[in-house]
Amino acid sequence: MSVYLLVIICYFSIIILASLFTRRLAGRSSADFLIAGRNLGLVTGAVVIAAEWLGGMSTVGVSENAFQKGTMQPVLYNLSTAAGMIIIGYTVASHYRSKNVHTVSEMIGIIFGSNSARISAIAFLAAYIILAFVQLQTCAAVVSAVFNRELSMIAGSGWLPGDEWFWAVLISAAIITTYTYIGGMHAIVISGIIHVFVMFAGIGLAVVSGFSAIGGVEGLTGKLISGGSPENLWNPFSGGSGYAWMLIVGGVLGGMAGQASIQPIFAARDAGTARRSALLSAAIIAPFGIMVALLGLMARTGEFFDPATVDPKMVLPALLTTPAFIHPVAGGIALAGVLAAILSTVGPVNFAVVTIATKDIYYGLFRMSANDGQLITAARRLVVLVNLVTIPLACSGTGSILDTAYISYGIRAIGAIVILSGIYFRGWITAQGANMAFIGGTSAVMLNLVITMAGRQMGYLNQNETFLENTYVAVIAALVFIITGNLIGRLRGSGTGYINETKY
Repeated sequence: MSVYLLVIICYFSIIILASLFTRRLAGRSSADFLIAGRNLGLVTGAVVIAAEWLGGMSTVGVSENAFQKGTMQPVLYNLSTAAGMIIIGYTVASHYRSKNVHTVSEMIGIIFGSNSARISAIAFLAAYIILAFVQLQTCAAVVSAVFNRELSMIAGSGWLPGDEWFWAVLISAAIITTYTYIGGMHAIVISGIIHVFVMFAGIGLAVVSGFSAIGGVEGLTGKLISGGSPENLWNPFSGGSGYAWMLIVGGVLGGMAGQASIQPIFAARDAGTARRSALLSAAIIAPFGIMVALLGLMARTGEFFDPATVDPKMVLPALLTTPAFIHPVAGGIALAGVLAAILSTVGPVNFAVVTIATKDIYYGLFRMSANDGQLITAARRLVVLVNLVTIPLACSGTGSILDTAYISYGIRAIGAIVILSGIYFRGWITAQGANMAFIGGTSAVMLNLVITMAGRQMGYLNQNETFLENTYVAVIAALVFIITGNLIGRLRGSGTGYINETKY
């Protein structure tokens, strides 16, 4: 058994055992299963929020983009999400917690009514299913690198269907399903704390090892520039301002209506703790992307392997399993750090889908008379169902991880605009405007996706190009449809769209 495999198996065992300790707590009520009984403290809440953000995009996605672009531009993903959490702390965090909601759509329902809650829930469900399968892909990329020999044997046995990638996805889904099913939000809290510690230790060790091997910042800069990187490669805007601003806008707005990233805010002890946890999380989120982007740039130099022979999605695990770059024991710890980061996000992301499906779809649309026990049962079944849905999507999905994820961020940006407008700009947005923003904005993002896929198929776009940036499409469409809906709503005499004309 390889050193890498041994370290990863030990780590997975710890996570599963930790989740077993939460089973009794999670079974007490639906609130315990979905939002940890609303009892998270300041540090716990901040760590869990950060753990959700520091996932597949912050590891495999950022390293992939840094490797492809040869610049530090991908760190804007982490910097913008950190900035977004600061804004959330000073704006919507206390509002979310003080209203005792379980989901973003519930908050929208309080402001605009039940119809808006249902419409937004469907849009958010689509957004998080996309994000869930992207996160599953990142986990499978690491599992594929670690279990490469074993997966080759399974795929080549002839006894079982599927290739190596299929089995990597299946194993990843099984791990994620197990600890989420057992302990719900309590398991995510406990595992998130473990994940954050391991990811910083593991990735930090890899960065130190890499700088030692490559000759420090000076050596890395010289090798990158000689390999085609721009001279201002350390400037995050060096890879193009259009793409940079897409990362910033999506990162800042995406969190405000991001079920997974703000579920710990719903679970906070009180409104003040929710606000302070959001602010503190930014200090954990920002530095991590810098370390992972550095690893992507180190891989690009060609000092450790031929960059042309590696799938960009596999760059980070490939680097950490290269003895010329890092000793196998240290590499195993670093890989555990990458998996920690991915699992710290993919669990909450999948659980966000479960929470939306349970509270907004199952309870809000079909079983409003369901008791607490029925809600827990439905939530646990949905944990399994969500993973069954994301497995085929993860197996067949193509394109850059970070870019695909920003389809989800675009839809969530619509929610951020609607919520901020509803809380702070009373009278500017009607219920009709909010509804049309979700319907029209989500439709515009999906249309952009269809056009992009057709363009790639016909050769007008390469595999990493999009027709238009999804964040821009979502934001512009949302604003246009809000204005249109406002005009229609007022012509019909619906007023501001607030319930009883009072600010929620």
